[in-house]
Amino acid sequence: MDLDRDAVAAIRQERIDWRFKGVPADAFGSTVGELAARGPDLFTDGFVGPLVVLDADALEHNLAVMARWCAEHGVALAPHGKTTMAPQLFARQFDHGAWGITAANTSQLRVYRAFGVRRVLLANQLVDPAGLRWLAAELAADPAFEFTCWVDSVASVERMTEALGPVERPVDVLVELGAPGGRTGARDLPTAQAVARAAAQSPALRLAGVGGYEGALAHDASPAAKAAVDGYLESLRELTVSLRELFEVDEPVVTAGGSAYFDQVAAALTRPWPFPVRPVLRSGAYITHDDGFYRGISPLGRTPGAQPFRSALRAWAQVTSRPQPDLALLTLGKRDASFDEGLPEPQVVRGRDGVQRPLEAEVTALNDQHAFLRLPEDSPVEVGDWIGLGLSHPCTVFDKWQLIPVVRGTTVVDLIRTYF
Repeated sequence: MDLDRDAVAAIRQERIDWRFKGVPADAFGSTVGELAARGPDLFTDGFVGPLVVLDADALEHNLAVMARWCAEHGVALAPHGKTTMAPQLFARQFDHGAWGITAANTSQLRVYRAFGVRRVLLANQLVDPAGLRWLAAELAADPAFEFTCWVDSVASVERMTEALGPVERPVDVLVELGAPGGRTGARDLPTAQAVARAAAQSPALRLAGVGGYEGALAHDASPAAKAAVDGYLESLRELTVSLRELFEVDEPVVTAGGSAYFDQVAAALTRPWPFPVRPVLRSGAYITHDDGFYRGISPLGRTPGAQPFRSALRAWAQVTSRPQPDLALLTLGKRDASFDEGLPEPQVVRGRDGVQRPLEAEVTALNDQHAFLRLPEDSPVEVGDWIGLGLSHPCTVFDKWQLIPVVRGTTVVDLIRTYF
């Protein structure tokens, strides 16, 4: 089984109270499942702003599109769970064929294991002795648990080997290849090959493949950016082939792929190999997509004939003040919405008549709890109106919300629990 479905189902039995932002006061004491079953209206049944919601139909669309794309291109998908930290969404990703789930650190891994996630890639080195001791105990206790992490230096191999000591099951590792100016990872092939030899010789580790991340090397869809990604992926292939005799598994994993250049990753990793490999993408943001960074850079949005993802994220905030003809203040700030890859995008206004209308406006700044909305001086926006905003970079949205309504129109059809 991919994860513990009973543990995921039990989320719906958690009692709702004041800890959860935005929920109706009359839902306090109800379970998550009971509130969802009521099908409350987002605007007339007691929710208070600001709110971030997920669009049910867009979520399903994105899950289906990515599953179909991966199947057609011959790659496995281990989406980065740090985007949502939501086991209910992990389950839906597995329902759509995900091969595993990717984590970034030990605390995330512990959440995954609490919900029985069976196959995890940790796209980082794990050198903390306490974390390694906990991992070794998990591996010993559950033969079905499959875990792999990165190594990018001989020193990290030595630290891991020392911390793990004698083990019942060695820890699978992938040699991480980086690039000058990038993030982690060995900076050249000779260094990466030395790391691989050290890992293969370690009694506590098992060399199981090669990994990397191209997204740190480029930030747009320009020819120069795409060429940098392609060059990096060629180096990843070269490293993999050079390590053929060192791999300690029959089918080594070769993995890369964020949410911006996964088409190039798939093209590079599925070209013929001289021996069997398992190409794995780790794209995570696809499940919600966005109205900013990924909208502008996603390969499915810039490939003719491809079915693009749809933004499933929207924030709702009320106009709390209109102190100048060209300015309104919204009840939404840095504690509620992402702002690291672009400010929220005003899209619609919902007036007191309940009608949603397109909105011409711009968010020019965010404070902790306020958004500054620049308006035409003759804009009909009034205090008390609701403003619907698109968000950029979902990875820094979910951590601000413990319970997120899933809506179809204005009706809440589910609630997603996050664990950050």
